[in-house]
Amino acid sequence: MIFGLLNIHKPTGRSSRWVVNAVSRITGVDKIGHAGTLDPLATGVLLMALGPATRLIAYLQAGTKVYQAAIHLGVSTSTYDAEGEVLATAPVPDLAPGDLQHALARFVGDIEQHPPAYSALKVAGVAAYRKARRGQTVELPSRRVQIEQIELLSWHSPVLTISVTCAPGTYIRSLAFDLGQALGCGAHISGLVRTASGHFRLEDSVDLETLAAAAGAGDWQRFLLPPDQAVLDLTPVYLDEGRTQVLRHGNPVTAPTPPPLSSGRAYDPDGRLIALVTYDAKLQVWQPDRVFDAVG
Repeated sequence: MIFGLLNIHKPTGRSSRWVVNAVSRITGVDKIGHAGTLDPLATGVLLMALGPATRLIAYLQAGTKVYQAAIHLGVSTSTYDAEGEVLATAPVPDLAPGDLQHALARFVGDIEQHPPAYSALKVAGVAAYRKARRGQTVELPSRRVQIEQIELLSWHSPVLTISVTCAPGTYIRSLAFDLGQALGCGAHISGLVRTASGHFRLEDSVDLETLAAAAGAGDWQRFLLPPDQAVLDLTPVYLDEGRTQVLRHGNPVTAPTPPPLSSGRAYDPDGRLIALVTYDAKLQVWQPDRVFDAVG
């Protein structure tokens, strides 16, 4: 059974769902999910969970994201990126790097952000972008997001390039729009690359062409990452054969020594991830949370 993760280098011009379908065709695996949608314009790290690992997607999505974004000042678009209709243009002010750094600093920390109308967020059960494409008015409520760091990488008017480290749920397109409003000239994203998601890095990703070539040679699984890479922050719990079978059947296993963290990842004697567990301090046991009992 295929049970693992892939760090895919998403190409530009394709939706995240299209990439999932492509990976399914290449690998022959039907059950695949992705963690963290990338817009068609964007490229970079797109994490995929295969087989039972789809139950770990929430953990993959929770990782800190790093993006490199090119922001074009002076042009506002309907989608906040280069694929949208141009709504307005304005002269770009004479800005020094220090001016841009000062403006960007306003967006570091816990901030309020309005998601773009052209987004996958659901409105009454329908993706917002579908309503927007039909010409319907879409009003998405603002929400709190966390941006840890913004670094100005280059400035060649009218385009600045930045690196953004942020929590999940942050829209870089909205950041570009808000920066344009703050500078009084408008702006949109002209290029976007996700360079990291959690501890998964772009330099370690595989593109579809390389994956397909490996599949043709019967060797694509060399790019498959162990499923526990999604949950390395959890306490490791190593079991003998007897306790493995107890846990596989959905029953708790004893743990008299309190762990450093109450959430754990349990392994069988062969080092295979078999379950996610939660520590019950009162009973001094690991309670099964998600059991991958069919694995292996």
